[in-house]
Amino acid sequence: MQPLSPTTRSTPRRHSERGRSERAELYAVLDEALICHLGVVLDGAPVVLPTCFGRLDDTLYLHGSSGASSLRAGHGTPVCVTVTLLDALVYARSVFSHSANYRSAVVHGTARAVTDTDEKLAGLRAVVEHTTPGSWLHARQPTKKELAATGVLALDLAEASVKIRSGPPIDEEPDVEAGTSWAGVVPLRTSFGAPEPCPLLPPDTAVPPHVLRRRAVS
Repeated sequence: MQPLSPTTRSTPRRHSERGRSERAELYAVLDEALICHLGVVLDGAPVVLPTCFGRLDDTLYLHGSSGASSLRAGHGTPVCVTVTLLDALVYARSVFSHSANYRSAVVHGTARAVTDTDEKLAGLRAVVEHTTPGSWLHARQPTKKELAATGVLALDLAEASVKIRSGPPIDEEPDVEAGTSWAGVVPLRTSFGAPEPCPLLPPDTAVPPHVLRRRAVS
């Protein structure tokens, strides 16, 4: 497995000690996150949009309406995709030293529009299975009309960076010695609630195992 690219754009400068070089750590952050933010330049101005995504090996797939100007703007031009997982809030003895424990990834590259039908289906399946595992085979497959109305962007993961902060606050020694303020970490966890059936379902419809598993692993 190739390490992360040490390019100028993907080399952390601020708190470089938090940077990671293993590609497996990039995959771990992307595979846990449910939402990414796609940054494009639209009509000469930057636009950052939240969207679901999926990963197949070293390619990130993003989808949206084929008529969306942001998706059209992302094709064949440099884009940036970011993902952040917030793990905890860090309370320090000094307000300047307050922080957060997090895992983040930044991907740079030139996105391409997916036009091949097989790759488009594979990319959409990756998005669906990433956000709602087990749904691709459980639900109805997309029709030709739905595929035509859906745009898919592919972004190579060749140029990416990962930063991770963990642990307690880092305070100045005089603040620690003063002992006048509480300091520590407040963990933050994301969890899934109990499934809420659609009101149009027959009353005796059982919740499928793949939906129940989603809650069990949260």
